[in-house]
Amino acid sequence: MTLKSLLLGATAATSLASVAMAERGADGHVNLIYWQAPSIMNPYLSGGTKEVEAASLVIEPLGRYNTKGEMIPYLAEEIPTVANGGVSEDLTSITWKIKPGITWSDGTPFTANDVKFTAEYCMHPEGGCAQLGKYEGVSSVEVIDDLTVKVNFSQPTPVPYGPFMGGQAPIIQAAQFADCLGAKAQECADANFAPIGTGPFKVDEFRPNDVISLSANPNYRDPAKPRFATMTFKGGGDATAAGRAVLETGEFDYAWNLQLAPDVIANMEAAGKGVAMSAFGTLVERIEMNMTDPSPDLPEGERATAKHPHPILTDLRVRKALSMAIDRALLTEIGYGKAGRPTCNLVPAPEIFASDNTDCLTQDIEGAKALLEEAGWTVGAGGIREKDGKKLSLLFQTSTNAVRQDFQALIKQWWSEIGVETELRNISASVFFGSDPGSPDTFPKFYADVEMYANNFDGTDPQSYLAGYTCEKAPRPETQWQGENINRFCDPAYDALVKELGRTAELDKRGEIAKKLNDMLTKDSYTIVPLVDRGRVSARSNSLGGVELNTWDTELWNAADWFRIK
Repeated sequence: MTLKSLLLGATAATSLASVAMAERGADGHVNLIYWQAPSIMNPYLSGGTKEVEAASLVIEPLGRYNTKGEMIPYLAEEIPTVANGGVSEDLTSITWKIKPGITWSDGTPFTANDVKFTAEYCMHPEGGCAQLGKYEGVSSVEVIDDLTVKVNFSQPTPVPYGPFMGGQAPIIQAAQFADCLGAKAQECADANFAPIGTGPFKVDEFRPNDVISLSANPNYRDPAKPRFATMTFKGGGDATAAGRAVLETGEFDYAWNLQLAPDVIANMEAAGKGVAMSAFGTLVERIEMNMTDPSPDLPEGERATAKHPHPILTDLRVRKALSMAIDRALLTEIGYGKAGRPTCNLVPAPEIFASDNTDCLTQDIEGAKALLEEAGWTVGAGGIREKDGKKLSLLFQTSTNAVRQDFQALIKQWWSEIGVETELRNISASVFFGSDPGSPDTFPKFYADVEMYANNFDGTDPQSYLAGYTCEKAPRPETQWQGENINRFCDPAYDALVKELGRTAELDKRGEIAKKLNDMLTKDSYTIVPLVDRGRVSARSNSLGGVELNTWDTELWNAADWFRIK
């Protein structure tokens, strides 16, 4: 598989001089295809990666992470540190200085007031912010002047780069979203579908779960960028069709997330129209165990909430048995080949944060059976275990994708071997990873017993990501069914350890705490059952230059630099 070191071949290199003098929009049109179609352009109202990716073309953070995971300034003049005076000596605040002269796509000035408003928007208790973990420990945000904003923390915070860093925490325009705070957030369709931004492109038309039409931002801060005048962001279909559209037919220029078997990608790439790119980051395919009861017999508004614990999965022995029955090596071989690694960790990288937890890597069918027996689940009719007249039967859902359906089938077989009855359900990725609070099929609503998906954190520090599993971040009606704590895990000891991580400066100590938090979610509680550490795999056409596959931020992080190879 072609790695990013091959992104710019000799042809691209000879084109660099000519594109250096190009004017904004000189390279015409570019076509992107994301087989998981975005349902909204506001990443604060969706935990789906597809929404974060699409929105990153339009709205931007103060700082980003490059392909090495290093922090770089974007809308800010520099990354604040203690050394440059941007982070206070007592580590209780961080002050950002905004680059002068930046405007929104509507021509109005971008100011510190927009930054402060973004924090208020996400931190509103009724807003259901999907990125609330980014604001862990923030006590207030102050506007010092038009180009200076200060974030205050409730305790010393050695790594204060949660708010406004990376594609998951961009700035939204205060004027456009002024009437969209709290419970009103979901009602602001115009703003959510077509946010005014500072990024290289602006939205001309947004069709949810279908197509986004974009054009170059006429007020973008670099007059020579973006190179492309217009962009079509096509959503929907499946990973196979997306891969073919770039690698075989050349109809599209960029295809995201080719979750396909390695031999399928290799065969497509042989057509010679484009190249596949891969790199490892922190993307983990996993199973989430629902700690609440999703039964449709419960009143709407109480399903999958803390009011009703799960009747089966609240028993640790059951969750552990389900994990023990899985052969992660076989799943990896079938689904990802060299683009995957079996894992027991939610945080697989960087190395200093990755636990040495390897117990789950050995499948143990007999051990799983023994655990279920110990838990009182005995084999009944048809080989299905029963307890107190209740069958050990689970609904297992995920998004529609060939690899995921293969995984479901194998896992169902292994679970049947230990006496578990499993009903499989797959849902269109556009719906499953969507943001509609009225839909019963989104992954945060979690109207199933177990579900499978993958996501990751931006940057190289997992603090905000792990903070997403504190008690308060469970999706529920009061948060418009948004929140990072998908399985409704709640442990005061975990919450306390997240706070300790937030005030810990020494890197080795931070690594120890992060590993403990990872283990509390995985090998100690089995509320999260990691399966595969997935490499990011996408594809670009031979005529698209400037692409740098980034596993530490959004893949579209440098779309302003893309150009057409002549």
